[in-house]
Amino acid sequence: MKAELVSIGDEILIGQIVNTNAVFLAKELNKIGVEVAQISSISDQKEIIVNALDEARKRADIIIMTGGLGPTKDDVTKHTLCEYFDDHLVKNEKVLEHIENIFKKYVTTPISDMNREQANLPTKATILHNRYGTAAGMWFLDAGQVFVSLPGVPYEMEALIKNEVLPKIQQQFVLPALYHKTILTYGLGESVIAERIEDWENNLPESIKLAYLPSLGRVRLRLSTKGPELEALKTAVNAQLEKVIPLIEDIYFGTEEDQSIEFQIAKRLNEMGKSLSCAESCTGGAIATRFTSQAGASTFFKGSAVTYATDSKTDLLGVEKTIIEKHGVVSGAVAAAMALGAQKKYQSDYAIATTGNAGPTKGDSGQEVGTVFIGLATPKGVESFQYNMGNNRTRVIHKTVNQAFEILYRALH
Repeated sequence: MKAELVSIGDEILIGQIVNTNAVFLAKELNKIGVEVAQISSISDQKEIIVNALDEARKRADIIIMTGGLGPTKDDVTKHTLCEYFDDHLVKNEKVLEHIENIFKKYVTTPISDMNREQANLPTKATILHNRYGTAAGMWFLDAGQVFVSLPGVPYEMEALIKNEVLPKIQQQFVLPALYHKTILTYGLGESVIAERIEDWENNLPESIKLAYLPSLGRVRLRLSTKGPELEALKTAVNAQLEKVIPLIEDIYFGTEEDQSIEFQIAKRLNEMGKSLSCAESCTGGAIATRFTSQAGASTFFKGSAVTYATDSKTDLLGVEKTIIEKHGVVSGAVAAAMALGAQKKYQSDYAIATTGNAGPTKGDSGQEVGTVFIGLATPKGVESFQYNMGNNRTRVIHKTVNQAFEILYRALH
């Protein structure tokens, strides 16, 4: 069973927003056994929408469109769908009542005729109730294929998918089971990993596919398979995991289904009854952001100091000026002193610190671009680690964050 996703809106095409809807849809469809064959983004123009629908129906059983359902004249998707399915619009009293209630309860401006016209919907469509917005979803069944049109507002679309669309797809089609398992590794590149596991990979059953998913400082290995019975798929994939993990045990950090590495660090700290703090220079608070994005982070995370300027390392963390003068602000000695300063300032059991030159120039530190030092303070003492993260600023920052997580994870296990 294959689906195609069509995102409608110039705001996507000009890079004004990120297409998070497609990511969400692909994940949710995959969970119920629907394979996404293609994702495209198009302008909200009649000819382009029609062409996209004609092409999508050649490839997919289910076509899901998001966007283009607003009340203004530049949103033409609903009218285009009427023409495409030789249909016309009629007023849906239930939807009109819902729209009017939204304006009464939540909108300070008066309702307009343009808003009311959103209740005019195709007669051939099954109307999908949008509890959070004024644009109803639409479900068309044509020649055995399903066409779904949803609003582009993410929280509205997500509710419609979970409450309306997925249950109807499961009723409409007999779906296979899909199963993925993703291994998390840190510390080696994909080519080195591929050499290590070459024999294992060559002997994988044809039904199980392996994909390498590299990112800055880590590589994910995804095993995928599909078939009629989910439990049989899990058994087959888990059997392969038992064979491959011993080959990469030194870089293995669990599976993606076990949650992110920062989640695992948080879980471990809570199990140990220990706390953590950060002192960040070149990473600019990125490590703290990843930790505090988790609900309940206050149970283990004491705080963070973003000491970007040299003086702030001395003023906020108590790093001695003589250490900076002797070793330089980008050095192992300063990284260690920053970690100890954070540990003391926040009274935490563990502290992680970063200092480095992310570029694009050498700056005052004198160190080559990409040089990074990470300091780790634990109840047993302090140490620092040196790395070269490359010459791209974004790459340096993200690799440093991932490396800091790897250091913390290992220190806690």
